[in-house]
Amino acid sequence: MVADTKQISLQESIANVIDVQMLFALMILCGIGITMMMSTTVEIGYKSHADAFFHVKKQMVFLLLGVLCVFTVARIRLAYWEQLGPFLLIVTIVLLVMVLIPGLGTTVNASSRWIALGPISLQVSEFTKVAMIVYLSGYIVRHGTNVQKKFSAFINPMALVSVIAVLMMMEPDFGSTVVLTALVFMMLYLGGVRLAPFILSTAFSVLVMYFLARNNEERWSRVTTFWRPFEDPLGDGFQLTQALIAIGNGGIFGEGLGGSIQKLFYLTEAHNDFVFAVLAEELGLIGIAILLCTYFMFIWRCFSLATSAQKQHMMFAQHIAYGCGSWFALQATIHVGVNMGLLPTKGLSMPFISVGGSNLLASCIAVGLLVRVYMEVNRQGARRVHRPRRTNTRKAG
Repeated sequence: MVADTKQISLQESIANVIDVQMLFALMILCGIGITMMMSTTVEIGYKSHADAFFHVKKQMVFLLLGVLCVFTVARIRLAYWEQLGPFLLIVTIVLLVMVLIPGLGTTVNASSRWIALGPISLQVSEFTKVAMIVYLSGYIVRHGTNVQKKFSAFINPMALVSVIAVLMMMEPDFGSTVVLTALVFMMLYLGGVRLAPFILSTAFSVLVMYFLARNNEERWSRVTTFWRPFEDPLGDGFQLTQALIAIGNGGIFGEGLGGSIQKLFYLTEAHNDFVFAVLAEELGLIGIAILLCTYFMFIWRCFSLATSAQKQHMMFAQHIAYGCGSWFALQATIHVGVNMGLLPTKGLSMPFISVGGSNLLASCIAVGLLVRVYMEVNRQGARRVHRPRRTNTRKAG
């Protein structure tokens, strides 16, 4: 009886801090991520560092740092985050400029996306997405119905994201630019923006993206290749054809963990950009179904949390939950679409699954925000339930 009471008390304590279903989904995603990390990086680690588990150790350090970020972020009240939004965005813009300065930014594969902080290098664009979520949530709250009624209140954040998009394209980082732009559109749409300016801005952004892709030979080849990848399977269509072969080889039950052939000799960035294809080859349709259902559960809980915040009239909390859920949904969907040939090939990691410290830390910061939202929504709901009713003490005269 005592043991049962302690177990119930522990469950209640966890339920007061974090959504249990969200926690369950996160544990599954992290478990799959660690499993795929060990499967995809052993060969690379042995060749590059003479240590088969080099990348595994490095990612585990980032995971521990990520857990620390969750606890730290969750301890800060949402009111402070709302005030910090503009400052955080300014800091990320400054860092985006710094990565372009020779000697300050770190260049890998002709892309300057990283900035060195001591022994580690961080990809600034990943943290820009979190900063944009915090800033835009506060912006929608501050401007209220003006975002819905006045075109100027709508165009201001669009001008800001245009500046950030230009800086990202100079790195270049086309994938993160697409995700950030789509994220801003989704948050503004959920914030109640009228359909007319939303459609006009969307059409304009699509035209800009088309122009940027069309005037770069490498990007345009990626756009055209995904339509007919097997016409040039050893050239521009190589990555996509190998990803499709990996997915096809997986069948229903997969080749078993570590059994992927494509990750060893054919797929580049198998531990990052094409980790979904390796998972499909090794775990098959069943593994894909588990992964996608887990993502769906996690994202559904994010939007459910936003609905709960809306009922409590906690608008900033509502848009934080909407923003985080939208970000995870966009990034996971685009990653899967690229791996399956439904979208043009671009480098984009899968949250909690792909190897990469920056994406993991940024994702953990977003989780910390979600935990804080859950805590404050729960407290606000408890206050309303337990608020004492006023009684009329006046005697009838």
